[in-house]
Amino acid sequence: MLPQRQPSPEPDRHLPGHHANPSQIPPPPEPRRAGLRLPSLEPSAYGGLLRRASRTRSMALSRLAHSHMLRAGYLPGLFLRNNLLAAYARCGDMRHARLLFDGMPSRDAVSWNTLIAGYSSQGSARLALGAFRDARRDGAVAVDRFTYSTVLAACGGARDGRSGRVAHGLAVVSGLVRTAFMTNSVIDMYAKCGMIDEVRLVFDRAEERDEVSWNLLLSAYVRMGWPEVAVHVLVWMHRSGVKLDAFALGGILKACSELKDSEDVRTMLHGCVVKVGLDLDVFVGSAMVDMYAKNGGLEEAIKVFDCIPDQNVVIYNAMIAGFARLGNDPCPETRIEAVRLYAKLLQRRIRPSKFTFKSLLEVCNLTNAVRCGRQIHAHVILSGLQGDEFIGNALINLYAKVRLVDDSLRCFHRTPKREIFTWTSMITAFVHNEHPVKALDLFRELCYLEKEPDQFTMSSVMNACAALSVPIACEQIHCYAVKSGFDQFTLCGNSQIEMYRCTGDLKAANKTFEKISCLDTFSWSQMILSYAVHGHEREALLLFKKMEDCGVMINEFAFLAVLVACSHQGLVHEGFRHYETMVSDYGFVPDVKHIACMVDLLGHVGKVADAEDFIMKSGLENDAVLWHALLHACRIHGDKDRGIKIAEKLMLLEPYAANSYVMLYNLYMDAGKISLAMRTRGQMRERGMTKEAGICWAEFGGSIHHFVDGDSSCSQKAETFTRLEELLVRVKQKTEHGGMNIWELGFHARKVGENSISKHGELLAVALGLTSLPNTAPVRVMKNQNMSWESHETLKLLSEGKNREIIIRDPARFHHFSQGSCSCRDYW
Repeated sequence: MLPQRQPSPEPDRHLPGHHANPSQIPPPPEPRRAGLRLPSLEPSAYGGLLRRASRTRSMALSRLAHSHMLRAGYLPGLFLRNNLLAAYARCGDMRHARLLFDGMPSRDAVSWNTLIAGYSSQGSARLALGAFRDARRDGAVAVDRFTYSTVLAACGGARDGRSGRVAHGLAVVSGLVRTAFMTNSVIDMYAKCGMIDEVRLVFDRAEERDEVSWNLLLSAYVRMGWPEVAVHVLVWMHRSGVKLDAFALGGILKACSELKDSEDVRTMLHGCVVKVGLDLDVFVGSAMVDMYAKNGGLEEAIKVFDCIPDQNVVIYNAMIAGFARLGNDPCPETRIEAVRLYAKLLQRRIRPSKFTFKSLLEVCNLTNAVRCGRQIHAHVILSGLQGDEFIGNALINLYAKVRLVDDSLRCFHRTPKREIFTWTSMITAFVHNEHPVKALDLFRELCYLEKEPDQFTMSSVMNACAALSVPIACEQIHCYAVKSGFDQFTLCGNSQIEMYRCTGDLKAANKTFEKISCLDTFSWSQMILSYAVHGHEREALLLFKKMEDCGVMINEFAFLAVLVACSHQGLVHEGFRHYETMVSDYGFVPDVKHIACMVDLLGHVGKVADAEDFIMKSGLENDAVLWHALLHACRIHGDKDRGIKIAEKLMLLEPYAANSYVMLYNLYMDAGKISLAMRTRGQMRERGMTKEAGICWAEFGGSIHHFVDGDSSCSQKAETFTRLEELLVRVKQKTEHGGMNIWELGFHARKVGENSISKHGELLAVALGLTSLPNTAPVRVMKNQNMSWESHETLKLLSEGKNREIIIRDPARFHHFSQGSCSCRDYW
């Protein structure tokens, strides 16, 4: 309870600057009660309340003290008015601070400095400079070094070097810049504006320097990303007799954490830290742990961590982040040590911060430790940090990586402050989990909210268009990228190549490749793969040779693209030469995709036994992808016995994959083993599995049309069936009669009903495309399964009869039908 005394009829005469008119003090934010008068406090009591409000940034306490003055009729002097002004400014309420300032009967330099500092702390550099100009016009007040220091801080915070130069010039004219205090303010301003030449000029010409001056020069070079120069400044400091403190050493250690291949410099700095006796300092120790951890010196980081006696959350964060930065370390047990450190932190009753949880979630993401990540998520909720945008981003990535996209979406919606990287992570999560439509819907929401995407967002959106494979969506995103200037980025160009490759537009992909100003390894690899899957294997190999001649760094993906080209054309010698080069000359370890290409290559030329031996020697004999590739070769070359054996093995490797049961059923039927085929179908029915429906989709006339194998309910059903039958009749007239061939299947359609034709959705899609599109436009259709032999042969003849290109995409490649032939050369 506040002490009470009778109000004094006289104004406060203990302090100068009071005024007799109480109306000149602006009212506080809350309404004033009429007719209620409180006893006033001593000036020292008001001063103590306001200092406490400033120190704790308590808006409520500031308003309480101000309200009590008004209701008690107390007229404060200039000293208390400045305290009240400082309380409002420190609490961020600059509107009422300005009202109070304008109502002050007299002001001094402290009043102006407080107002300017308040604007500066709120990031309002323009208002701070305006107040500075008003202060200089006020002839009754002489601006001092603190005024200039505050203005320079405002210019530095706003990165306004031009205004900072003006303030610097005025300080020089006033003669105040000779002191070390002002020199430090000028150096700090230029450093924040990135004007390193001016920083060095001011430092070299300074009449007075202190330790702060040296530290500011050092931190300026660190800020500029010049750690080598910062090291030379540190040596210069030591030779000049300047005492090296924790701030200087911490800054240089942070700079050297970004230096690569600088083990000697790190050792020298560590020795310097020990020599000056700061090796046990928590701040310096955290910087050393971070320096070693970022450069692969995990053992040294652990030794430094263990030597520091009073460990706090900062050094724990540095150590945990070190485990998260191990890169592609093959041993997850090493990285999971971060979780044990977190447990130790909790045992010591140290409160974790948001940086702790961010690094822990990154570790869980890298090790696929979803169960552990869920527990960390629970701790995040208990700590009240789920709203942090960096933690929310890490949670989105964690759940998306294990295909828990609904959990990712929940974390996205529970993140109140969604930065652009949060949106990008959620869009990427949808793309990686095969939800391209949702990814595009989220991008539309992003644009509706008038948020600016970045190049990573556009790359993810283009990947969504690639997965959707709808030309109109790709063209719209391409136009948006060009309009927004994102087409200048190599990352977006690479995604654009993939986008057009997946829609079957090889010309647009090649044009994009030629327009990329700065080609990287991925650009070349994407274009090589585009040629390979579109049946231009020779062009793919020539482009790879050109890539080698240009000295471009070749990675595993580039070799994969080349192996795909070789396997599609059956170039055994060429394929094995590149495979041996990849392993022996470049030292790359082939993964399952490289092995699958080699199996497909051997199977292409009929070497099925050699392909099986290659699988057994690869060390990946339990990977179903390889056996699927071999089974495909057995089907093409009619090796039924080996195919049955492989299909039975696939059922063991994938007991709940419906595709394996379907293939085994077909193989049994082809071999005449009816009872085994029926048993396989019964097992499939018992386990509740159904065959995945064959789905085709295409974009005609701005609309997306879907066709399901065996389903005749398309939007233009009657017209489409009629058009398809007409096409089959015309083609039949050009073919020779005799025998039971594919055309008898088409001409018996009316007898057995429309389902015989609708069995092949790609034929219906092509028929609709030939009807809807201009005569010169190619027909592009996407399908989620391989085509049947009947459809393939039918489309070859349709392309010859219509004299136009028909493009069908299946899971493995693109089929370009033109002039009666297919780019796959009848091997698919």
